[in-house]
Amino acid sequence: MAIQINWGMIGAGDVTEVKSGPAFKKVANSDLIAVMRRNEEKVKDYAERHGVQRWYTDGRALIGDKDVNAVYIATPPDSHVAYAIAAMEAGKDVYVEKPMALNSAEAEKLVQAQQLYGRKLVIAHYRRAQPYFRKIKELLNNGAIGTARLASVRYFQKTLTAEQLQQPKMQWRIDPQQSGGGLFHDIAPHQIDLMYYFSVK
Repeated sequence: MAIQINWGMIGAGDVTEVKSGPAFKKVANSDLIAVMRRNEEKVKDYAERHGVQRWYTDGRALIGDKDVNAVYIATPPDSHVAYAIAAMEAGKDVYVEKPMALNSAEAEKLVQAQQLYGRKLVIAHYRRAQPYFRKIKELLNNGAIGTARLASVRYFQKTLTAEQLQQPKMQWRIDPQQSGGGLFHDIAPHQIDLMYYFSVK
C-alpha cells in the first residue's frame, strides 16, 4: 500500500510558485496541505490560489501540524538548518532547497541530525532527474563518449543592474548572512551536484 505524503511547505516565494509548490499536488500519493510564510496576507493569498487547506505565519506551528508528515523548506538558506532539524526532531521527513546550509559546518550539523532522528533528508538537486542530464550520465557510464578525464563548468549571467539588485526577491541572494555567499551559493550548487552525479557510477 502506498504511503500518502502530506507536505507542509515553509516559504512561499518565487521557487514555489512554478517549480515545487504545484508539483506536490500533481504526484500520486502526494498533497500540499499546509504552507507557511511570515507575511499573513501573502501566505493566505498563496494558499487560496494553490488550493492549500491550511496556512501559517510561523514555521514551528506548521512543523507541529499532526497531519503534515513531510516538510519542504523553501526559505533563504540562513534558516534551512533550524527548520530542518526541528522537522526531523518532530518525526517528519525533509526536502530542503539548495544550498542545504550556509557553510560546511552547518551542513555537517544537518547530516548529524538526520542520522540522529533517522528521517529522510533530501536536497533539491532535481536536475539529476531531467532527461538530458540522465542521458549524459548514461553516455558517460557506458563509455559511449570515452573516458571523462576533466570537467569544466562555466556559467554566464548578465550583470545585474542597480535596479535589479534592489528588488526584494534579490536581496537575500546577495546578502552573505542570508545566502551564505551571494549568487555563487544560489546558482553553483546545481552545477557542482551535476559534476558529482556524472562522476559516480
